[in-house]
Formats: sequence, C-alpha cells, structure tokens
Amino acid sequence: MHDIANIFQSQKQFFQTGKTHAIAFRISTLKKLQSAILEHKKEITKALYLDLGKSKTESYLTEIGIVLSEISYFLKHIRQFTAPQKVKPSLFQMPAKCFVQSVPYGVTWIVAPWNYPFLLVLQPLVTALAAGNTAICTASPLAKHTNMVVQRICKQCFASNYVYVTIGKTSVVQTLSQMPFDHIFFTGSPATGKTVMQNAAKHLTPVTLELGGKSPCIVDESASIPLAAKRIVFGKCVNSGQTCIAPDYIYCHHSIKNQLIQALQTEIQKQYGKNPLQNKHYGRIINENHFLRLQRLIQQSHIIYGGQSDKKQCKIAPTLLDCTSFDTPIMQEEIFGPLLPILTFDNMQEVISKMQSLPAPLALYLFSKNQHTIHTVLQNCPSGGVCINDTILHIAGQNMGFGGVGNSGMGAYHGKVGFDTFSHQKSILYQTNDFDISLRYAPYSFMTQKFVSFFLR
Repeated sequence: MHDIANIFQSQKQFFQTGKTHAIAFRISTLKKLQSAILEHKKEITKALYLDLGKSKTESYLTEIGIVLSEISYFLKHIRQFTAPQKVKPSLFQMPAKCFVQSVPYGVTWIVAPWNYPFLLVLQPLVTALAAGNTAICTASPLAKHTNMVVQRICKQCFASNYVYVTIGKTSVVQTLSQMPFDHIFFTGSPATGKTVMQNAAKHLTPVTLELGGKSPCIVDESASIPLAAKRIVFGKCVNSGQTCIAPDYIYCHHSIKNQLIQALQTEIQKQYGKNPLQNKHYGRIINENHFLRLQRLIQQSHIIYGGQSDKKQCKIAPTLLDCTSFDTPIMQEEIFGPLLPILTFDNMQEVISKMQSLPAPLALYLFSKNQHTIHTVLQNCPSGGVCINDTILHIAGQNMGFGGVGNSGMGAYHGKVGFDTFSHQKSILYQTNDFDISLRYAPYSFMTQKFVSFFLR
C-alpha cells in the first residue's frame, strides 16, 4: 500500500512538470502503445482465450481492434481537440476575445471489470492519455491472464509515474479510494459505483460511472422476426452474454412470441451449432462462482430451449426461458450470462409504463417497423443508449458517446466525448489593453443608469 501511495505522489509530481500537456508527447505515447499492442497481439489473444474462452476473431472484434481504432482516431484528431476553440463574446465582454481550451485534469484512476479485461482497461486509458493525464489503472483480479499481458505492455511503454496498472484486490482498492484523484473513471456494478462516488465526494473528485442494468429488448408485431432473432442472438451471445449492454430480456408482443422463439432457436443453431458447448467461437463463463449463479437462475426458471452446461469448461449454452412476470427471480438482477428470459405485452402503452417504472438501463433495444412506435419509445423510455432494429452496435464508433443515465451511470466516453470527459473545459477571456469601456464601473454614470432602467421597465 505504501508503494501505491508513492506512485500516486510520483504521478502528481510528473503531471506538474507539464510534460503530458505537450501534444508531441501525447502523440508519441499513443504511437508507442499502438506498437506494443501490435507486438503482443498473439499474447493478448491467448490470454483472452484462457480467461473467457474468446476466439481470435471475437478477441479482435470486441477488444483489440476497438482499442487500436481508438488510438488511430486520437492520432488523427488530437491537434484539433487540443486547439483553443474560439467563441463569440457577449455584449458585456466586448471587445474581448473568448476561447474554450481543453486541459487535462491530472492524475486519473481507471477501474476496470473482468468481462472485457483488455478493452475496458486500455480504451479509457488511451482516452485519458490523449487528453494529457496520467493514470493509475485497477484491473479485476478475475482476468489474471489478460492482466499479466496488460501490465507487461504498460511497463514496456510507460514509467510508473505516468501509467501504472495494478490488480484490484480489496486492500488496493480501499487505499486508492481514499486518494485525492483529479478524475475517476469506473466501470462496474451500480452498487460499487455508489461506493466509488461516495468516496470521491470526500475530495470533490469528478466521476464517470459506466454501470449496468437490465437492458430490455422490445419486439413488436411489426418487426422482421428472422432478422430480429439473428441480431438478438448476436447481441446476447457475444462473450457468452457477459456484456453490460447485452439484451437482458425480451419483451415481445404476445401475438409473435411463438414465431420469435422458433426464429431464436434457428439462429442459435445457425450461429453456434446444435452443440454450442463444443463451438470454438463460443466463450466460457469467467469462473465457477458465476457459473453456479447462472445455474441457479436456470433452475428457478422454465426452460424453452438450451440449458446445457459443462461445469469443467464453465460453459452454458444459449438458453431461452419462459418468464411470466417481472417479479420472477431472474428479473431481479442483471443476468450477465447467456440466459434470455422472454416476457410478453398486449399493447405499447403497457411497455411504456413498465419501462418508466424500472431503473434506467444502460441500453434499450427496439425491433419495429412502426415509426409511431419508434418515436413513442424514444421519447418516453429512459436509457443510456438505444438501438433500433439492432443490438450492441451503438457503441461501435467514435462519433457517438457511450454512457448510462440514472442507475446505469453518469458521463460518457468514446472518441471526442471521451476526450471531453477526461478534460476540463477552461473558459478564457483575452481583454484588450488599448481602450476601456467605463460603463461597468462605479460610480455609475447617468447614461449607464438610463440604460439599465430601460431594460428593467
């Protein structure tokens, strides 16, 4: 713990040298990290397979490729983002020139979960460094193989007074949570997010909370059922359902339930075969505790399709569950696994009322061809993000921010939105010395008083 405290202080001192403010230094840093990731890509892929059973393709598409894309994006745009942005002065500021300048916060703390152990450490780290900060990253101890590779890469690229990666043991997290960071970026559960925010409040530290929740997948009677099923299975089964924005449950119109179930079964077999447990592109549950938790949820539910499991491999096949009520056990927690409960509704007003009564989810998915329905859901159902007629893909780019609202989090990142998250937007006014307008100074002249009186009539 003494070492952690020393590293925090050394990062404070390094930031105060101003070296991280320099654009050339930030660009050099990102290029160094980019080269190291490419150099270690085989190790990263192997580690993700050992931790989560991810195939090479899934590892690249959902983790490595996204980080590399984020680096490329900032290398292209960093000079634009850091340049002072001129704004029009108000009447009372004239003849001054006004600017907004993005400046780094300082020492940041990035807390990452286990489900995307490479992506969720490196993507926010890339953003923090592009914005000119230093960072202490805390990785989940559950993804031990990936953690070792991430630590190796960061030690190769950075001195510990700039970037330091530690494992999130309880004692380490408790120590770090008491330190006066300049910004905290946390990805994890709402319960832990509340504790992080409570500790941050002691130092008035700004926080970004990327949390979870039960993301609904609404399917109305106008939807293209085969295509909806295809995209729902993709969103649910990537990383074996261990995704914070995975469709947590289906809420479909009663008239299409049987048709949708049949289409989902067909798609599961198309994408993962009749025995998904033997499919090399289908991942594993992170550990035995989570495997057993999911098994208990299955046992408390009525299986429509799937349910096969292999404790030795920590694998559970994609499983469709018949769900009669929002009060059932599986609807009381975020599933975080390949289990998909299916509930039905009679009309869209019922859906709106239910969505408004539940905590705001991180994502909401709607499959519909009815423009009125789409508009109504967008206007009335709170959520962090939305996909219409698709799942997951709203996060796959740098031109839209990704983040939650209410119980699913606060703040956002990805691309420019992330750069702003890790920066303070400093307002700057340059006033002329060539002349001075006396209207604002006391004692107020007759003309000034008449001017004010005119507006206060």
